[in-house]
Amino acid sequence: MEKNTDWEKEIYTIYYCYPSVNNSCLLSLQNHILLYIVLWATVIFTVSGNLLVIITISHFKQLHTPTNCLVLSLAVTDLLLGGFVMPPLTVQLVESCWYLGDAFCKLYLSTVIMLCTASVIHLSLISIDRYFAICYPLRYQAKITVSVTVNLILFSWILSAVLGYGIIYLELNLKGIEEFYYQNVKCVGNCVLMQNEVSGLISSLFTFYLPGFTMICIYLKIFSVARRQRNAASRRRERKAAKTLAIVMGVFLLCWSPFFVCNIINPVLNHPAPDILITALAFFGDMNSTFNPLVYGFFYSWFRKALKLIANGKIFQRDSSRTKLYND
Repeated sequence: MEKNTDWEKEIYTIYYCYPSVNNSCLLSLQNHILLYIVLWATVIFTVSGNLLVIITISHFKQLHTPTNCLVLSLAVTDLLLGGFVMPPLTVQLVESCWYLGDAFCKLYLSTVIMLCTASVIHLSLISIDRYFAICYPLRYQAKITVSVTVNLILFSWILSAVLGYGIIYLELNLKGIEEFYYQNVKCVGNCVLMQNEVSGLISSLFTFYLPGFTMICIYLKIFSVARRQRNAASRRRERKAAKTLAIVMGVFLLCWSPFFVCNIINPVLNHPAPDILITALAFFGDMNSTFNPLVYGFFYSWFRKALKLIANGKIFQRDSSRTKLYND
């Protein structure tokens, strides 16, 4: 009888995340060096892009406006997503293992929900801000101040934190499915967001469907207003705003739709979706944070000018913060 080849041994050998621990999760040993490179490049781009937005808006005084306060807070949210959420998710996607323990897993999942919620709320607030600025410019200048915007930002962070940490630490996501979770899903080396029907519906409603519906309505309204404008300059301004919102809405829906559709359907069907699929959909949703600097930054000439000043080191010169990036 011929001896088994190394290839055959590899097929029939089962590997675990923690070989010496009972109830350990399975370890994926597939060679995914290219996948690692792509995912880590995405993480680096996400962190770098949002860090540039933060530096630009923080440094240049001309950019200290209510709208840019929202963009700055969004960039902070997306920076945290890129730096805190996406790296562990990258390892999970490639190796299918969680190496950071249960305590950090709870903190991680809570923060994931908080940051994702904060991100989409900020997108909605930016859309609403642009709607009032374009459709009611006089009222906007009188009512929408930096202090009002800061209060909205604080409210969005508080709401996101309450939702994220409340769901996980009170285990609201596991009510009614505890037995199924601990018998069929939970293993050592696993960290996946498991939700019951109610939790999946509520979290999806507030972090995707309502913000998405809001942005669609705002986009349609701005498009309608732009068509009725008579002044040529106003028409150009409205078309540009409508185009930007269309891009924002499209990227948002493209990135998050697969995850949140699964987030509602999976509990209803008694969780047939494998953990790796949920992890992959979550990473794809987080890539909305990768594209946000492109949508809110690289589409504006002032950001491109700021990038040149940063690259040339001119932001370290005296009074560089007063540099005019655009004509008022």
